[in-house]
Order: sequence, then structure tokens, then C-alpha cells
Amino acid sequence: MSSSPCPCKSGLPFGACCEPFLTGSAMPQTAEQLMRSRYSAFAKGKISYLKETLWPKFQPEFDFATTAKWAADNHWTGLSVMKCERGEPTDRDGTVLFEAKYLAGGALKTHRELSHFRKKSGRWYYVEALPEE
Repeated sequence: MSSSPCPCKSGLPFGACCEPFLTGSAMPQTAEQLMRSRYSAFAKGKISYLKETLWPKFQPEFDFATTAKWAADNHWTGLSVMKCERGEPTDRDGTVLFEAKYLAGGALKTHRELSHFRKKSGRWYYVEALPEE
């Protein structure tokens, strides 16, 4: 297990935060954990994890090559979770508002998204980006 800081900026070591999710030794118990682990997957180039945690009906359309290129072409610098609604272990769905920061072409960029997550058969999945209210 890695003792380096987790890319998701939780303040925990990678090995005690997102690494068990990315390696498949544990599953996220909340929508926020899944969102954080998906950010870490972008930062670590674990593209197969992004496909596996995408809502099953969208997985066949997942563009692995384009996603891998976009993840590799950017330097992931930080994540801020602004708000979570539902998404706890006993919920079936939830939302997470976050900002992901990355360097692209020498410029610092921010991706802000309200993400919808849903649980199926005890496992959390990313469904889609929602419009912010």
C-alpha cells in the first residue's frame, strides 16, 4: 500500500484512501468515495476503473482511448468536494458537487460538476453530470 498522499486530496495516504478501490480490493461505500476514487483514477491513469464504475448501460459506449489520452495529457492538481446530498451506504443514489483542477497546455483549469451516482446490487456507479441548480 502506498504511503504517498492520495491524489483526491482527502489528506489520507493513497493506500488508505483510493488505492484499495482502484485495485479492486475494496468497493466505495458512498457516492463521495466513488467520486474521489474516479478522480484518482484519472490522476493515476487507471482508465479501466472509470469504465467499470460507469453506470452499466453506458459502459458499451465508453471511449477508452480518448479518455486515456485526456487523462494522460493533463496534470491533475487537486480536488475539492463542495457538497454531497444523499449517497450514503444506505442510499440508492446521491449527488456530489466538486471541482477538479488540472494543468492543460500550461494553463490551470477547473472542471466543476454536479455528478449523479446510483447504487445497483450494492455497488456505486457514476451515472451522469447534472445541471447545477
